[in-house]
Amino acid sequence: MQSLALPLMQHNFINFNGEIAAGDDKLFTNNNRAFRYGDGLFETMRVSNGKLNFADLHADRLQQGMKTLKLEGYSNFDAYFLREKIDELLKRNKIAKNARARFNVYRNAEGLYTPTENKSAFTLELSELPSPRYELNPKGLIMDVYDDILKPINKLSNLKTCNALPYVMAGLYKQQARLDEAFILNQNSFLCESITANVFLVYRGQIYTPALSEGCIAGVMRSVVMDLAKENELNMIEAQINPEILEEVEEVFITNAAKGIQWVMGFNRKRYFNEVSRFLTDKLNKLV
Repeated sequence: MQSLALPLMQHNFINFNGEIAAGDDKLFTNNNRAFRYGDGLFETMRVSNGKLNFADLHADRLQQGMKTLKLEGYSNFDAYFLREKIDELLKRNKIAKNARARFNVYRNAEGLYTPTENKSAFTLELSELPSPRYELNPKGLIMDVYDDILKPINKLSNLKTCNALPYVMAGLYKQQARLDEAFILNQNSFLCESITANVFLVYRGQIYTPALSEGCIAGVMRSVVMDLAKENELNMIEAQINPEILEEVEEVFITNAAKGIQWVMGFNRKRYFNEVSRFLTDKLNKLV
């Protein structure tokens, strides 16, 4: 099976709550709430030619998530803040242009399940990428449905929280089954997302994606791709999707902020095309 790993080179310095620190420093105590309870959020972003892609969308999602979790200081984490901190870390790590960025924010408090306060703290780390472009995978992904743990639909479902056990378990299934990725279902057994991405299907000339009400992550790249489709007069529909339709659709692709668009080649014995995913990747690269 092909590897899904990005060709990253990890660098030594991170931003720990506003201070530059070595990436291998021991920064957290045993009381850290992200470690203990998954009490936090994260954003995965991409830098192309020294510029943070879709900074406003990332900042908006981060701030909305912090509001939902009742984390204080969310107004500080705007697009200007993200650009400034990423630019600072690019220079410190001597990364010229292209990188994957991960921004974690967590509740900086004591207490058990009930925190003593709602102050926030953050970390920012970068990994270098070889190219500014979003590259469509040359070999399509092989996927199957993971249905052992269903994703609940609630107020937290659209957030990228630090509590990722359902994705970890799906990842173990993927590994055991020698797959490239796996579809995740929601509590009603409808299509939700994949382990690392949002899902799109092409069926009879129309593009479908699970609605946010189905419990999927409110992906930044999901939003960008939906807008690109509409701008190019492709019919885009948010819907409740029965996974049985995977046997009938013409095309399947998945999206996330780091990799852009990846096309799926196969599900069971079904094989798919990549015409729409290739077209949208070309349009996406014109934005960066």
